[in-house]
Amino acid sequence: MARIVRTDRELEVPRVDSALRAAGHELVLLPGGVSEDELLRELREAELLLMCYTPVTRRAIEAAARLKGIVKYGVGIDAIDIAAARSRGIPVVNVPEYAEETVAEGAFALLIALAKKLKPIQRAMDREGWIWPAREWLASDLAGKTVGLVGLGRIGSSFARMAAAFRMRVLACDPHVSQSAHADLRTDLRTMIAECDFVSVHCVLTPETRHLIGEGALCCMKPTAFLVNVSRGAIVDEMALLRALQERRIAGAALDVFSSEPLARSGHPLSPLYAMDNVILSPHLGFYSYEAMARLEAETLERCREVLDGRPVTVKSTDPRLRAQTRGVRFVG
Repeated sequence: MARIVRTDRELEVPRVDSALRAAGHELVLLPGGVSEDELLRELREAELLLMCYTPVTRRAIEAAARLKGIVKYGVGIDAIDIAAARSRGIPVVNVPEYAEETVAEGAFALLIALAKKLKPIQRAMDREGWIWPAREWLASDLAGKTVGLVGLGRIGSSFARMAAAFRMRVLACDPHVSQSAHADLRTDLRTMIAECDFVSVHCVLTPETRHLIGEGALCCMKPTAFLVNVSRGAIVDEMALLRALQERRIAGAALDVFSSEPLARSGHPLSPLYAMDNVILSPHLGFYSYEAMARLEAETLERCREVLDGRPVTVKSTDPRLRAQTRGVRFVG
C-alpha cells in the first residue's frame, strides 16, 4: 500500500480516486490553496503526488523523502519546480493531449461570442425582455477577418483549423514551428498583431513568455480588435490589458485564465472586468467537458500505475523542461 497525496480536490476525478483506493492505496485529498507547510506534512511519507494547480516547491520536493513521482493531471507544469525534482531523480509527467480539441473549441466559442456581442445582448434581454436592431448591437462576421495565434502547438493548431473552416485568414507566431497547413507563419509578433482583428493566445507559460502580450504588444492591436486567452493568465500583462480596455484602445477580450485565481467580483486586481460588456470571463473551465475528463482520468491512472509499479513513466509532452529528464521516464511522440 502506497500513500498518495492529491491536491486540488475541488477538481473532481472520481475514477482516479476510486481506482487508487480499490487498489489498496491510502489517498489523501488536499484542497486548492493548501499551505506549503501542510503540503510538506502530508508529503513526508508519500510515494506519489498528484497535483493540478497547487505550487510544488523545491522545499516540498526535498521534504518528500519517499516520493517516486509527480503526476500533473492537466497540461501546464509551471507550478512545479521541475529542476528540484530532476535533481532528486523524481519523474514529473503531465497529461498533454486530453483536451486539445476541447480547449480549442472553447477558445473559438469565446471568439464567436465576442464577435457576435453575445454578452451585452444577453444582458439587455435579461434586463428588458426584448431589444430591437440598433447600432450598439451590430455584430461582426468572422469570414474574411484575420486572427493571429500566439503559439501554434496542439491547441493552437486545432484552433487554426477551426478558424480556416470559417474562412478566416489565419496567422501564427511560434518560434518552434516551421510549417503549418492552416496558418501563415510570422516571425515578428507585434507586426502580426497589427494585422489582426482577433488575437488568440495558445503558448505555454515560461520565463520567456511571461507578459509576452504586454503594453507594447497591446499598443499594436487595432482599436477594433479582440484578445482571447485560454492558455495562462501571466502570458498577458493583465494590468496593461485592463488599462487598454478601460481606455478603449482595444475592442474587448475573453479570458478563461488569470495569473491570480480565483477571480473575484471585488478585492481582486481584475475585478473591474466584471462590469465591462465587452469582456467575457470564464472560470478556467475551457478544458472541462465529459469527453475530456474521461480522457484525463484514464491517462492519469495509467501514469500513476507506472510510478507505483516502478516502471518508466511515459512522457508525451514535447516541453523541453520535461524532455530534459533522464531518470525514470520514457519519451513518446
